[in-house]
Amino acid sequence: MSGSQNYINHVALVLDASSSMSHLSRKVIDVADQQIAYLARRSKELDQETRVTVYVFADKVECVIYDKDVLRMPSLKQLYRVGGMTALLAATLKSQRELAQTAQIYGDHSFLTFVLTDGQENASHHGPDAPSRDPRELTRSVAELVETQQDNWTLAVLVPDQMGKREAMQCGFPKNNIAIWDATSTQGLEEAGQVIQQATEKFMVGRTRGIRGSRAVFSTGAETVNKDTIKAAGLTPVDPAGYQLVPVAREAVIREWIVESGHTYRTGCAFYQLSKSEKVQARKQIAVLEKKTDRVYTGPQARALLGLPDAEVRVKPDQNDDFTIFVQSTSVNRKLVPNTRLLLMK
Repeated sequence: MSGSQNYINHVALVLDASSSMSHLSRKVIDVADQQIAYLARRSKELDQETRVTVYVFADKVECVIYDKDVLRMPSLKQLYRVGGMTALLAATLKSQRELAQTAQIYGDHSFLTFVLTDGQENASHHGPDAPSRDPRELTRSVAELVETQQDNWTLAVLVPDQMGKREAMQCGFPKNNIAIWDATSTQGLEEAGQVIQQATEKFMVGRTRGIRGSRAVFSTGAETVNKDTIKAAGLTPVDPAGYQLVPVAREAVIREWIVESGHTYRTGCAFYQLSKSEKVQARKQIAVLEKKTDRVYTGPQARALLGLPDAEVRVKPDQNDDFTIFVQSTSVNRKLVPNTRLLLMK
């Protein structure tokens, strides 16, 4: 295999077209078309070939576009029609089994599927192309499929509520490849489209660093970081002589605590430990600390490692067993949270 292989992405949208989606049907077409336009633009910019497959499902599952060059995609206007029940599991199985037959002879191939549904499974076990008559058997089949997919497969699902999330987890979807969207409004669908776009961006940028698949495609937090992603992002640790970790014993203001701890305060030199979900601006630096070794990684790759775009974004501290996130502070009076640590860059 030569080192200059083509990156080839196979991106599939598996869209719920059951009757309950009728109030959103025009918006579904808009969101899907926007996603395709975005994929076309990023494919050119990142020099990655992207091929798109679209399935729609209600009582039965239909592939309306198969592995088509993203630069030649039609609008979904003529292809998305609603009506019927929700054969969610049959759609998941059919899409993944059929895509698995796609040739991967040359190039570095990667498969990314987004399933979007506004309701619970209620139709896969009857109808002419039911994979099984037994609902439990269906759940097992999907779980087995997810479990046995290669590392270049990413399967993600957007569900309407916690119950949908529980069902998706029973079917073996990785927890961080499940997102909840508001299926009651066009605004909710618009936001779901943004979530899909962010996840796709993270996936495509990850591809350029050798990451082939993800089990945390929706997360922008610590759980996306592990030894493999660090290695793939080409991160090297900061020289230990270049930083210090200062424990925060009580609630205090950042500059005062640094001075009280016997250090000099310089704007931008201090990184606070992320302890709650918050917005992080594009210009803010991020550092990632490996808990076992206290090694620190920083720079733009650390941001990319967490799947953060170069724009303001909400980041969750999502407890990762191995890593802690630190965010650069540019304010002298940021309040520090007790029992966290401060990272001081020299």
